[in-house]
Amino acid sequence: MAIDRQTLKAVMLDNEHDVTHYNVVPRHIDIVSFPYMVFVGVRRVGKSFLLFQKIHQLLAEGHQWSDMLYIDFEDIRLSGFTADDLPLILDCHSELYGHGSKPILFLDEIHNITCWERFARNLADRGFSTFITGSNAKMLSGEILSLLGGRYMSTEVYPYSFAEYLQFLNVPHDERALLSSSSRTVIMKNYDEYFLWGGLPEAASLSVKRNYLQSVFLKIYLGDIAARNRIAGHKIILLLLKKLCECIRQPVSYNRLANTLSSLGAKISVPTVASYIAHAEDAWLILRLKNIASAFVQKETVCKYYFIDNGLISLQLGRNDSILLENLVAITLFRKHGYAEGGDRVFFYADGRNEVDFYVPDEQLAIQVAVRIDNVSAEEREINALTKLPQTFPCKQRIIITYDTETSLTDSLGSIRVIPAWKWLLGIVQ
Repeated sequence: MAIDRQTLKAVMLDNEHDVTHYNVVPRHIDIVSFPYMVFVGVRRVGKSFLLFQKIHQLLAEGHQWSDMLYIDFEDIRLSGFTADDLPLILDCHSELYGHGSKPILFLDEIHNITCWERFARNLADRGFSTFITGSNAKMLSGEILSLLGGRYMSTEVYPYSFAEYLQFLNVPHDERALLSSSSRTVIMKNYDEYFLWGGLPEAASLSVKRNYLQSVFLKIYLGDIAARNRIAGHKIILLLLKKLCECIRQPVSYNRLANTLSSLGAKISVPTVASYIAHAEDAWLILRLKNIASAFVQKETVCKYYFIDNGLISLQLGRNDSILLENLVAITLFRKHGYAEGGDRVFFYADGRNEVDFYVPDEQLAIQVAVRIDNVSAEEREINALTKLPQTFPCKQRIIITYDTETSLTDSLGSIRVIPAWKWLLGIVQ
């Protein structure tokens, strides 16, 4: 049964009021330069606010709501909305604001509507500027982008960077602030908070973040993973996610995960593990890192996995600095270089004898992660792999990222910079 037109109009009018009154903090994400865009990221990462940011910009430039159309497809009043109902949104807009207008469309979480791609492509073909969000990584797949006719530009949305986090909290972090002892103390206090609880936008302003993050995590694994994929035994997903947290610093295979879970009494097959991990990736909860030195099969089946936000790790493990530091570095690299389908822009390196935590081919950059470098054996361990990697892959830059240690080490190939993560995150040391 088609959606009720009066209900749809009521939703549009409520959106006009609500979006206009949101306090929007601008993100460092380009939403201006292309008329057809798809924004994809984990739930509560701030995708809707990117749309609101664009709407506020248009209103400031003199546009009216008659020039725009915003729909949130997670609105409970639109339960039962199907692809057949999508053309109605243009009809209802014309009835509310006048015929003949060609509004700029903002379609939030449209992946909830099966076969939405044809409608989105038709909008672009007809010249409707359209901005779309979704919480499913499949929206970035080659198949979906092909169905969109190559018309849309895709953008990955991540939690706040450290610079955005400080900006949101109105904490100065320019050169003057870094030189001031009192300002630097404030920056470091917020660095520790960001390190532990991550950068999901709505959590940033909360003095106690755990309850909010718990609700987000439950919504992702119960809703975006279990319910969306019709998985009845959702408790085993929770156990799998915790094991992935514990394994963040090491490569792990589907087979190993299946054996580990089975030994704990949660009988699960290797194909099911692979399927559940794929669902978690689709929900943007985890991102995989492949071994650049592996053969094709192992590249796909023996990987390292990282969570989209440090706060979602702290919920499950408490404070574990070595895991949190490596996860933070991984997400920052994905944010900078992009993840996309296949995840082939950032790698780790392991050849059975040596392992380098991250390798970025485009920059010929190798990174080791260590909470601290405080003794000779720690120095030798981190230097050894960074010395051997250039024998196999070109390497112009070699760095070690720590929690707060800063120094310089040397080997037969030259210097290796040891950089505190907070400085690296802010781009103080290139």
